[in-house]
Amino acid sequence: MDTPLVEERPSLAARVASSPGDLLEQIAREYGVSTLDVVRNLPAEQGTLAPADAFADIMQEVTTWGEILFLIHNADIVLECTGSLPAGSFGHGYFNIHGDSPIGGHIKADNCKAIAFVARGAKRLSMSIQFYNAAGDAMFKIFVRRDAARELIPEQVAKFEALRARYS
Repeated sequence: MDTPLVEERPSLAARVASSPGDLLEQIAREYGVSTLDVVRNLPAEQGTLAPADAFADIMQEVTTWGEILFLIHNADIVLECTGSLPAGSFGHGYFNIHGDSPIGGHIKADNCKAIAFVARGAKRLSMSIQFYNAAGDAMFKIFVRRDAARELIPEQVAKFEALRARYS
């Protein structure tokens, strides 16, 4: 009797290293793990973790970047908003951001348990700061913007790299 061949899947680390263009959330679903687990398995050049207590400092630094892409990605929606990140302040249990920008609201900063600097992509590199909750789900992501030629904005790349280096 022939036994069917069972195809062995690569380790999570091998999977993320070999597929820099795949969505982290898709890989997480495929492996039955959290998105943060996937991020923790990125090669060092693709992902760096910062402590959650750097939340306010990182958010303050991003206010100097100009227009960014603020993204929320969950099972039901990928919501993108472009604008400058207003300065925030803590109050009533939230990190509150309001200003002359379409980006505004109230973030439960205490729910942030990890922050990741992610730089990856197959055809085009993307750079983002990703904020994760205790379940390992992304609360939100802040992306370096692209110019009219769809290239990453060099000034933002430099600021991303400097901020990432501060927490490496």
